[in-house]
Parts: sequence; C-alpha cells; structure tokens
Amino acid sequence: MWSLRRASNSLNFRGLSVVTSRVSCAKSEIFSNNVEGYSTICEYPQTLSGNRCLFYHNEAICSKFYMVRQSMSSQAGAESSESEDDLEDGFSELETPASDNAIEERNAVGGNEDELVSEPELSDDNDDVGEHSQNAMELLDTEADSDEKASMKKKVASELFRAIISAPGLSINGVLDKWVEEGKDLDRAEILLVMLDLRKRRMYGRALQLSEWLEANNRLDFIERDYASRVDLIAKVRGLHKAENYIEKIPKSFRGEVIYRTLLANCVAANNVKKAEEVFNKIKDLQFPVTTFACNQLLLLYKRVDKKKIADVLLLMEKENVKPSLFTYKILIDIKGQSNDLTGMDQIVETMKAEGIEPDINTQAIIAKHYSSGGLKEKAEATLKEMEGGNLKEHRWACRALLPLYASLGKADEVGRVWKVCESNPRLDECMAAIEAWGRLKKIDEAEAVFNRMHTTWKKLSSRHYAALLKVYANHKMLAKGKDLVKRMADSGCRIGPLTWDALIKLYVEAGEVEKADSVLQKAAQQSQLKPMFSSYLAIMDQYAKRGDIHNAEKIFHRMRQAGYVARLRQFQTLIQTYINAKAPAYGMRDRMKADNIFPTKALAAQLAQVDAFRKTAVSDLLD
Repeated sequence: MWSLRRASNSLNFRGLSVVTSRVSCAKSEIFSNNVEGYSTICEYPQTLSGNRCLFYHNEAICSKFYMVRQSMSSQAGAESSESEDDLEDGFSELETPASDNAIEERNAVGGNEDELVSEPELSDDNDDVGEHSQNAMELLDTEADSDEKASMKKKVASELFRAIISAPGLSINGVLDKWVEEGKDLDRAEILLVMLDLRKRRMYGRALQLSEWLEANNRLDFIERDYASRVDLIAKVRGLHKAENYIEKIPKSFRGEVIYRTLLANCVAANNVKKAEEVFNKIKDLQFPVTTFACNQLLLLYKRVDKKKIADVLLLMEKENVKPSLFTYKILIDIKGQSNDLTGMDQIVETMKAEGIEPDINTQAIIAKHYSSGGLKEKAEATLKEMEGGNLKEHRWACRALLPLYASLGKADEVGRVWKVCESNPRLDECMAAIEAWGRLKKIDEAEAVFNRMHTTWKKLSSRHYAALLKVYANHKMLAKGKDLVKRMADSGCRIGPLTWDALIKLYVEAGEVEKADSVLQKAAQQSQLKPMFSSYLAIMDQYAKRGDIHNAEKIFHRMRQAGYVARLRQFQTLIQTYINAKAPAYGMRDRMKADNIFPTKALAAQLAQVDAFRKTAVSDLLD
C-alpha cells in the first residue's frame, strides 16, 4: 500500500525513493522533514522541465529559502509543545468553524434522504474563504462548463425548482411525473439549473432523488459529469461506502478521473485518511493523471490531521509535474500563518507572485488575519487597504471580509466606515459579517441593530442568520438574551439545526452551565436526522477535561463516535488532558490511538508520558 509516511530519510511513492536531504538550491527545502510537520513549507526540487526551482526564478531567492530551511531545522527541537497544541486546535480562514462544520454537517448520514440532510441555514454565502467552497467550485466544473455557468447566472430560480422544494413528504417523484405529464420542458439546461440551485441550498437528498429519477425514466443521457454528480450526492446523503459501490455500476467508458476525484473530495470532507489515500492510490493505479485538484485534496486533509505529510505531497506534485494552483498556495500560506512563521508566509506569497499568480481577496484576507494574530498590525492594515482597492464602493465584494478583519485589529471606526458603504443596501453576508465584527468589538447594541435591520429587510431569516447574533451572546455570556433569541427563532417558524445547537451549547458553556449544554447536545442528537457539529461535542468535552471528569469526557468521546465522527488528534489531546487533570493513569491509550491510526505529535507524546501507568520516575525507582 502506497503511503505518505516516511521511511528513515527518504520518501517512498510506490518504489520511487526521493532522498530528502538537500545540498543545492534546486533541491532545497523550506518544508523540512525533521520539523514538527508544520513549521516550514517545502520548496519543490528541480523541475522536470528545466534546471531551476519550480517555485523560484533565481539563485538568490533559492539561496534565501535554503537558509530559511536550515534555520527552521535547527529550531525544530526547541518548538514549544504549547504552541503545537495551539496550532492543532486553531482554526484559520481556510478552516473557519462555519466552513468546517458545514463540511461535517453535509456528511451527516441519517435514515432520511430528504432535504433535512442539509438545512437552508448552510448556504455558500459564508464560505468564500473556506476550503469547502473551493471544493464545491472545482467540483462544479464537472457539472457545467463555463458557457453553461455563465448563462445560468442570468436565470432566476426555475418553476421546476420551486415545485421540487415545495413537494410534500419525502419523495419528489410525484412532482416530476406530473411535470412530464403536463408536457413541460425538461432539457439538460433546465435540469442543470435546478441541480445547482438544490446544491446551493444543501438540499442534497432532493438533488439525489432528481438524479435517480432522470436515469430511471431515461430523461437524460448520462455523461461522465452526471455520474460524478451522482457519486458526490450519494457520498453526502448515504455515505462513502455507498458512493464507492455505485462507482462499480458506472459504465467503464464514463469511469474517468473525475469520478474518483469526486469520491476523493468526499473522503477528505469526512476526514477519512485511510479511504482518501486508497482512492488516491486507485487514481494512480488506473493510470489517470494526478491533477492539482487531487493533490490539493491531500494537502487539505493533511493540513487537518498530519502536517508532517504535506512535504511528501509537494514532492509528489513535483515528481508528477503538477502545477500548483491559487488554492494550493492558499493552503500553504495558511499553514505558515498558523505556525506564526510570518516571514515564511511572505516568502510563499512572493513565490506565488513570481509564478504569475496574484492573490485574490480571499487570499489577502487569510494573509491579513495572520498578520493580525501575529501582532503585525501595520502589515495587516496595509493588506486591508489593498483589499479595498482605493475605492471601496467599487470593490463592494471586499466588505464582507473587511468587517471582521478590522474588528480583529480593534478598529471600530474602520468597521463603521466599511459598514456605512453597505448600510443603505446591505446584503445578507455583509450583515452577518457586521454582526460578527461588532460582537468582537463588544458593541452589542450595534450588532443587534444590524440584526434588526436584517430581520426587517428579509422578514424570513434562516437559523444560520439567527446563529450569528446567538454567537455574539454566547461569547459575552449573555444567557438571558440568548434564550430570548432562540424563542424568537422558534416563534418565527425557523428550523433549528446544527448551527443553532452549536451556538446554544456554547452559550450554556460560557455561562458555566455545562450539564445543561450536555443535555441540549444529547437531545439534539436524538431528535434530528442531522448530527450536531464536531465543535459542539468538543466545547463540552473541553469543560469536562478542565474538571478532570473522566467519566463524562469518555462519554462525549464515545458519543462523537456514535455520531460518525472519525477520531482526530484533537479529541485524544482533550481526553488525555482529562486524565492528567484527574491525576489518573490512562491504561491502553496508546493502543486506542494506534487503532484509530493516530500518531502522537511531540506535544501529545509529552501528554501521554504524564498518564502512562507504567512510567518510571525517580521516586518509583527508589521504591522498587
């Protein structure tokens, strides 16, 4: 089995051994293999097409990066275990809680296959900088070419779409049968428009029913992108195993790279490392070209679960002559920012520009966020001014990103200035961003005013919009106001789902009512087809860990498994910390981690040593 794990000092890709020690510019590394996996970013070795670095255009730049690699390697052993924990825990612009949890929610596999699998609250509006939205955009290319997408942007929601979402009960077959009986149009363009509208609203269950009905009734001549769309929908609604089984039923002539790429993206969304690597190997075994999209999927996966493997993916990209995309650079920039290596982050940006790729608004937002969190306030502000483009009214699309970023710098005046551009004719995503920004600045009245403006303008809001203000209340321990808002949601007929549960759970946690938060979580898990967010479980588990409450921490750990969440390093960190705080040995913990294919970082290894029931100490040696 091909693996991204290293053997001694080489990287093995099915017999290809790439020695990792570098002495020349063309073979230098910025992503050093002996660093803790995320303090540096790998410079590609010599390209297949020429005698120079893939990322760099002159020897001076290469030499500079080689020195950075050397300095990073020398610092590897001195990395703080606390900072490693922070990196493991931290969210980034590529991995915001909203974005990440949207991925988690869309993979909820319930017995029901209707639109409950994905609520209206989970829209794309809040995912622009998210990795999930990037995947969605790239996968969209398998369903529509540029001409089709351009024409669809000009259309409003179709009559067929409205009929489908209004269908009573769980099945839409009756609506579709009636549509045909009435002789109404059902051509490919109409179908594609409806599919995209359903996907935008995360109504994957109904989209899957539409796809199945079309094939069963011979209403569409399926081509590869239609089969890829089906694979994606099955994975989202019924799980990876069913999607993999369906692939075997696809005619071989249509079973191309895009089919397996789609399955790979869903494996990554589910954080299923083993299955993702199997699918990637399958792509190589079938001799399909290794694409930038597939490599980006691995980078996303290892960014979350095992940053040591990122260097291996980059070396594989060089070997396969896979050119990095803007999204590749976004991932690498974000990793550097997470590790607080802002100099290295700047170098990646320079490299990207040298390759002719300019950072977009979302990339600039990532950079600005890391400058802000790293204390480089002036550089953060300069980046934000670049995003404004000299005339904010002409760059209105930047407002959504600017609002929370200015808030993170404590710039209330700037938040007010940006909001003034939007205030006369605000968009929903701008209102959400403004609520978040005012909340960060502890200006609750202003956040409430924006919410009220939003409520007045759109009348019927989704629970996602209520959740924005609910999070503000949670962050400021305003339990009474939070409860009132939830009642207001219920009275409005708004469906309450995972985002609302998450905000409500954190509201109780912040108020010190952990048992109440646990009760809300348990009821949510029992009463809905949708599973609660990963972060909801973790918020409660963290509190039990602080108390040293082993019984309840283990209970939450077990319930996460029952909900379908694959074990991550973060869960074990919290669980082991519980044993540390309880001053109790954790019997068999290493074996449990090994069974889940979790390999300890330096920080986690230090935690394990503290709860090792059989560890030797100076005192135990004397007693022995």
